[in-house]
Amino acid sequence: MTIRIDRIVTRGGDTGQTSLGNSDRVAKDSTRIEALGALDEANAVIGLLRTTLPVGRNATFIAWVQGLLFDIGGVICMPATPPPPLPHAATALEAMENEIARLRDGVPPLRSFVLPGGTVPAAHAHLARTVVRRAERRLTTLARQEDIGTDIPACMNRLSDYLFVLGRHLNDDGAKDLTWQPASPPP
Repeated sequence: MTIRIDRIVTRGGDTGQTSLGNSDRVAKDSTRIEALGALDEANAVIGLLRTTLPVGRNATFIAWVQGLLFDIGGVICMPATPPPPLPHAATALEAMENEIARLRDGVPPLRSFVLPGGTVPAAHAHLARTVVRRAERRLTTLARQEDIGTDIPACMNRLSDYLFVLGRHLNDDGAKDLTWQPASPPP
């Protein structure tokens, strides 16, 4: 596929409307645009996470995840009944499940809830997880209004699972996890 963007300033959105991939004009605060915006935020935060990872398997997988999020956005920006399937959805789900299993191999079972933080890359993974969850919620709202299929919600759910496990892995396989303790009086 060849992508060509000639202009950035189009003035087409100056009145609160934007175009979908099929050229339909919709309000910038429509449910579909909210879902697309949340996907864009998720991809940006995952890009930030990617900058903290050394070259290797995790960075390569995160690069693939960014492409997957663009694929999901491509399906969402082209409303159709029935919705088109997400390309390679079964393979994407399997890949994320395999990465989750690989990363969990060295991580001990949880004995408490994990707080976001620890190492900088782990903190970015946890931030990415929360933003992916927000995108998942926006897509759930859209799915209540119109059919988006089952592949996209499943991929988003699995992605947040992957980011949680990645965060623990990036905390020296859980050794640097920050764990929740019931609050006591402030220091």
